Amino acid sequence: MGANAVLRARMGELGLTQDELAGQMNAALEPLTGRPGGFSARTVRNLLNGTTTRPIGRTCVALERVFGCPIAELGFAPPSTARPREDPVLRRTFITSVALTAAAPAVGSPRRIGSSDIERLQRRFADIIASDHRHGGQRGTEQKAAAMADEALALQESGTASQRIRSQVYASAAAFRSSAMWAAIDGRRFDDATGHMRIAQELAEMAGDPFIKFRIWSHAGTMYRHMGRQAEAAAANNVARGLSLTRRDPMFASLGLARHAAIYGAAGDAVATRRAFDQAQDAMLRADFGEYRPVWMNAFYDQAELDSLALSAHLALADYPTAEAHAHRCLYALRPHMHRSKAITTTRLARAQLEQGDVEPAVATAMSVPADAATRHPRVTRMLTGFGTRLNHIAPDSTGASAWDQYARDTWRAPA
Repeated sequence: MGANAVLRARMGELGLTQDELAGQMNAALEPLTGRPGGFSARTVRNLLNGTTTRPIGRTCVALERVFGCPIAELGFAPPSTARPREDPVLRRTFITSVALTAAAPAVGSPRRIGSSDIERLQRRFADIIASDHRHGGQRGTEQKAAAMADEALALQESGTASQRIRSQVYASAAAFRSSAMWAAIDGRRFDDATGHMRIAQELAEMAGDPFIKFRIWSHAGTMYRHMGRQAEAAAANNVARGLSLTRRDPMFASLGLARHAAIYGAAGDAVATRRAFDQAQDAMLRADFGEYRPVWMNAFYDQAELDSLALSAHLALADYPTAEAHAHRCLYALRPHMHRSKAITTTRLARAQLEQGDVEPAVATAMSVPADAATRHPRVTRMLTGFGTRLNHIAPDSTGASAWDQYARDTWRAPA
């Protein structure tokens, strides 16, 4: 049998090595069986090279849970007794019932949910964050995060727990939903993002966790900004900024101010934009970098992200020299794992250069965006398409325009 190119491509979307996929398959079975699975890199090799063409039993369940889709959509033949495609609500009910059955001890006493369960959820959440930073906007990341939120809620029903642990489980479910929301925002799937937001907000209220409340409302502000609804963007971001943690921790205050500055930029208010960014910078300088913060905050917010938001705002204000300066600062400070952010910043830098008449450098910058981001990240693809349109308006007969047109034809050539 031939190699499974579909599975290899889906692994590439999530940035998974063979060892990493095996680990995630093992973790996917743990809530159902009470212990991790026994998959290894060899299991994955057999799935990739065509040795295994019709996964059954635990392998089938683990793959479907990791990728959030039926086995047939991963390039495999369905089991000989193929199941009908399930309605999402029925699927969640099924997962919950299986988790309840699997978690119940043989002697009849209820299972105790504890800190080890929270640690497992947090490890899975860190995987989601890492996948998002590698790829961004992928539907697979969105689906996986939503499935993990459902898994966390199933855990709530699988045994007894203290109120503190239950709050942490709800916070984990809210965190997963907020990641699904962000992936949908980044992929320009705003209807899906809104649906995830509503669920995440409800879960965050049940958790009573100010950190995840901040994340959800801050994401909401960004979503409305991308949708061009600046009044709603400001209102949502103000909810995040009004939480008490922004008074306790200058780093959260800085992020709230920086995102508000980006909203001001999109609304065309240059004075408010600059004032808010100055305040965001001052707050960051006051922050204690050794203070506890959630993994999602530590993974992305730093000087580079502040400059990225400033770049976006000054582009919107048509202040191209300032935008270019922030782009260079952002690229210099970006951490190595921020692949998506690097692609977005590079694309915006190209636009800032182009608008200043630097056609050849702008084209070179745009063409340096990695091809996978250029073709598979919806936001980057949209911005590069806009770059090409603007280039052909500003300098239609230039060497740079000809080079870009050829590059675009080669990069976005439709498959036969």
